[in-house]
Amino acid sequence: MRKHIIGENGISYTLGEDGLYYPDIRLPEGTHYEIGRYGQMRAEYLKEYHRALYLELLLDGNLNEYLHQTDEECYQMMERLVEQMKAKQGVTEQLKSENQMQWVGMMNNIWHCAE
Repeated sequence: MRKHIIGENGISYTLGEDGLYYPDIRLPEGTHYEIGRYGQMRAEYLKEYHRALYLELLLDGNLNEYLHQTDEECYQMMERLVEQMKAKQGVTEQLKSENQMQWVGMMNNIWHCAE
């Protein structure tokens, strides 16, 4: 038996150890970004509740870029929300220089509320 064949459909096949031919299918080259917390959360959500969209993005090679974009948008939204909450609660650099412990406590509270 030949190790590699090309089928009538134009797809190449490789002979496996079990004697069966398997198609030589590769995912398209996509981007490779580091995915943060929110991108990973989005990936889990898509896997569990929107499997078709997840597989479409994966097979098209766009999943990593999509998750990176989602992650970046979430972090930008978090930064805006933290800045708005700091302004509303009066957390300033002056407070930081005058009472660091209070500033740290308020910033931790704001950060956890924003998440």
